[in-house]
Order: sequence, then structure tokens, then C-alpha cells
Amino acid sequence: MRQLLLVFVAALAASLALVPACRAVSRWLGRVAQPREDRWHTRPVALFGGVAIGLTLFGGALGTGLHRELPVVLACAAVTFAVGLVDDLFSLKPSTKLVVQLTLACVLVFFGYRLNWLHSITLDTFLTLVWVVGMTNAFNLLDNMDGLCAGIALVVGVAFIADFAQAGGGAASAAETRYLAILLGATLGFLVYNFHPASIFMGDSGSLLLGFSFAALTLSAGPDTTAKSNVLSIVAAPVLVLLIPIFDTTLVTVSRMLSGRSASVGGRDHSSHRLVAIGLSERAAVAVLWLLAAIGGLIGVAFRHVSQSWAILVAISFLIAMVLIAVYLARIRVYEGDDARVLREGVVTPLVADFMYKRRVAEVLLDFCLVSLAYYAAYRLRFEGEDFAKQFDSLRITLPIVLAAQLVAFFAVGVYRGVWRYFGLNDAVVVVKGALAGTTAALMVIIFSPRFISYSRTVLAIDGLLVIGLVTLSRASFRLIGEFVQGQRHEGRRAVVYGAGDGGALAVRELISRQNDATRVVGFIDDDPRKTGSRVAGYRVLGDLSALTQLVKSRSVDRVVISSPAITDERVTELARLCAEQGVAIARLRVGLEELDLPAAERPAAPAGKSLPFAPRGRTPRPR
Repeated sequence: MRQLLLVFVAALAASLALVPACRAVSRWLGRVAQPREDRWHTRPVALFGGVAIGLTLFGGALGTGLHRELPVVLACAAVTFAVGLVDDLFSLKPSTKLVVQLTLACVLVFFGYRLNWLHSITLDTFLTLVWVVGMTNAFNLLDNMDGLCAGIALVVGVAFIADFAQAGGGAASAAETRYLAILLGATLGFLVYNFHPASIFMGDSGSLLLGFSFAALTLSAGPDTTAKSNVLSIVAAPVLVLLIPIFDTTLVTVSRMLSGRSASVGGRDHSSHRLVAIGLSERAAVAVLWLLAAIGGLIGVAFRHVSQSWAILVAISFLIAMVLIAVYLARIRVYEGDDARVLREGVVTPLVADFMYKRRVAEVLLDFCLVSLAYYAAYRLRFEGEDFAKQFDSLRITLPIVLAAQLVAFFAVGVYRGVWRYFGLNDAVVVVKGALAGTTAALMVIIFSPRFISYSRTVLAIDGLLVIGLVTLSRASFRLIGEFVQGQRHEGRRAVVYGAGDGGALAVRELISRQNDATRVVGFIDDDPRKTGSRVAGYRVLGDLSALTQLVKSRSVDRVVISSPAITDERVTELARLCAEQGVAIARLRVGLEELDLPAAERPAAPAGKSLPFAPRGRTPRPR
């Protein structure tokens, strides 16, 4: 470990020295990334950050003798780096880069490197080629915002080192770990200069090198090794560790294909761009993706440490959460009109499905997964170790009954008629009714069946509670994500709401739902001193009228929204005068019902003895 730390520190020091030199050379040669409509940056930025990463990696490999232990991987990585550098200098065609990547993947396979995910050598070889090419390009696509690709690479590298340390594996694993230590040191040295606002980009030479390196290090030379004991850990660990590159690549590829765009052409439609579009700052968007990558890495590494059954539950839950996040981000339409205007002005338009049934089918499939997950977890909570193994046949046989009963109950009570975006308490009550009805129906079928004499009723009780929690959380996910984003917003017009009651909560919902007018709620003002310091709709009550006056005079807010009808007109007039003097906008929330009336000439005749519903108040028209 001490030697590994020394290698990392040496690589970090070399990278910290090389990155400024490469930045100067890039500017001297005029090789800078110019702002474009399909790129995020708004000013020229030096390239060749990947050159510093590559020189540090290959120099460190020669210095530590790594070239003799991993000659094939290092040679292929060097070619990948060279192709990326040529692309940075002369802009190669995507097809040319693809041919080179496929060739290098074939070289790895020729020398015995494979995923060993499948028993069929032919299918496993084909999957290995797809994995290497896909992961190489995934990191290339991920290089779309300051600090994102390098930060994700650090998270992935640390997870890989932890995985290698747990697995052991002798000299080959030690060489791979040293390779990662050098790569991580080089990447961290680059990241120091790549934080927002970045002064240098890594370019294709860096992103392709990182992607290829991580893809190659997930392969094993020769037949399946003892470190990879079963197919689940073989597949789950690398997929979870590399989930964010896979997630972003899948989201971008699918959305571009559905929109009739080429997947190889750049654009502002990545997950990071969509997070910025819904209100996060660039740093916050990158930090969110870093955090998700770290969670995936921890779960992937946990497959070797904790009970695999519990790891499966956590992994599936995390994957479902990532799918929900992907669906939420996919609702952001970034292909209408000018993409730059859409993202920079924060114009977020929900992507409405052409046919409602498509969304309902997706909900049923989601509930199918959630109910299955809840039932498995209920058995795991009720039985442990050998007891669970004895009860597994009972789980397998009763699962179809529970699934059918729960899904039919959800359909019957109206769970699939709700709208996720407006999920509230009444919708949660419907979910509870459906879960209780489904659990009761399943229990009746199982109890009166002679096949299940010793069935544990506690399992269904636990299952019902888990179903309620999982389904409610899934339906409320869109609102939770929206409120989280609003709480993290640091840009937009600062608004304070006067009146911390029902009208105030309604005003907050109105402000944050206005998509063409980015607003950041600062907090509430209320005349009741007992409310000061409390929280309403997630926002703090800042004080009374004197606090509001101070906020306006110091220009700490850009808008005052009056939400309470109890505030007198005289006070509203005084506030309006103060806001006008300080250049602060003021608005008043008005909610009510307006009676409609037709002109007398257009009113239809009413039946004898009855009045028309739209007749003026206090007057009943005489029947003709």
C-alpha cells in the first residue's frame, strides 16, 4: 500500500506540472476548443489536457516496469491515446475512430482478454468487443462539462482499486492496481485545472484513454479466474461501478435516435446538461453525477463483501431509482428550436407521450418489479440463512399469486389513473388501499389453498408495508426531484413570499412551476412571530414585516409575492411604494372562483319551475 501511495503521489506531481505546460503549448499552437452551438463552453479553452494524462501514465508505466507486466493493455492504450490526439488536432471521422477501437478490442481478445460473463466463448467474445468499444466511447461522451469526466474517472478508479484489493489475484492484480494508481494521479492532477470554470480540456486523447483503460481492466486474461467466482458478481461489479457512463450514453443515444438525430454528433442533451436545464448550477450538476457514481461504485464493491442477497436488493433498488431519474430527465425537451436557447434560458418543456397507454404500460412494468422486489425483501427480513433457503420454494410458488393480486388491486382502485407530477396525499391513500386490497386477496388465496399449510402470514404483512413504501416513493419521485432541484437552485430571480399559510404554499408551487421564468424562493415572511424560524413547504420563515423591509432595502430579493388575503390594502400600497423605490418587483396571488353568465339574448330556455345554473345571483329567469 505504501508503494502504491508513492506511485500515486509521483503521478499526481508529474501531472500537476505537465498540465500547465500542455495548456501553454495548446494556446501557442492555436489548438483550443472554440465555442459552438453543440458545445457547452462559451469561451475558447485550451486542449491537450489528455496529453498530460497520457504522458504521466506512460512515463509512470516505464518507470515502474509496468510495460513488462501489462504489455498488451499498455500498447493498445497508447494507440487509443494517439488516435484521440490526432482527432484533437485534425478531427477524424467517427467511423475512422470506430474502426481503430474495434481493431484494438480484437487485439485484446486475440491475446486472451475477455469478460468471462458467458459460458459461450463466441458470445462472450462478441460481448467483450461491444463492451470495450462502448465503454471507450461512453467516457468520450461523458466529457461534456467541466470536471465531469475526470471526476467520474476518479470515482471509478477508486472503486476498481478497492475491488482488486478485496479480490487478490497475485501479480496480475498488483500490476492492474499500479496502473490505476498512476492513472488516478494523472487524472487528479488534470482535474485541479478542469474544475469549473475550466482552463483546459482533456480532449479525445484523454477521454478515450480513460474509457479504454477502464474497459480493459475489467477483462481477465485466459479462462475465468478464482477472483470471479460466479456470474452475478462478474457482471454486477463492473456494471455498477461504471453505471454513470453507461447511464449517460444510453440516455443520449436513445433520445437522439427517437428524435431522428445521429448518436455520433455532439449536442447539449447529456444528463449533465439536463440537470442544468432544470435549475442546478454546473458544479451542482457535476456533483450530483459524482455522488451517483460513488453510490454505484460502493454497491459494486459490496458484492464481494456483504451478503450477496442483500447486495442484490440494494443494487436493484438503485437501478430502479436510476431509471426513474432517466425518465425525469428525458421529459426535458432539448431538441425544439435552438438548443442553446432552450438550455441557457431554462426553458423546460415536458415531453408528453403521444399515447397515454404507453405510460400506463411502463407503470405496470415498474410495479411488477417493485412488488417482486418487496416480496423477496419480505422473505429476507422474515427468514435468514438456512431458514431462507428452506422457504425459497414457498417464495417461488407464491410470487405469481402475490403479483397478480397486487397488480389487479392497483388497477381496480385506480392507481394507474394518477399523474406522477401532481402526486399528493389523496394519491398516496389510493396506493395504500390498493396495497391492502392486494395483500388481503393474496392472503385469502394462499390460506384457503391446501398447498400452503405452513405459510408465514408475517411475510405478507411485511410485504404490504414494503409495497406501500416503494410504490408511493416511486410515484412521488418526480415531485421529490423537482423540490430537490428547486432547493439547490442558485440562479434566477430571488423571491420572498409574504404570508406563510396555505396561500404561501400555493404561491411557492406557482413560482417553481413557471418554466419560462426561473425563480429561486428565498423564504417566507409572516406577521405571526411564532412562525419565525419554522419551515413551510420546505422554506424557512425569515421574520416579520421588518425583516421584509430590510430584505427589500438591501436588495437581497428581486420579487415580493403577497399570498395572504388578510394583508390590508394600505400595507400592500406601502410595500408597493417601497419596492418601486428599490427596483424590486411585487405581485399578489389571487385565487378564487368567478361566476360565469351569458347575455340575456343567448340564454336557452329553462324547464318549467327550474332556474338556469348560470343565471345571475339573486335572479331566477321566468320560464317562457
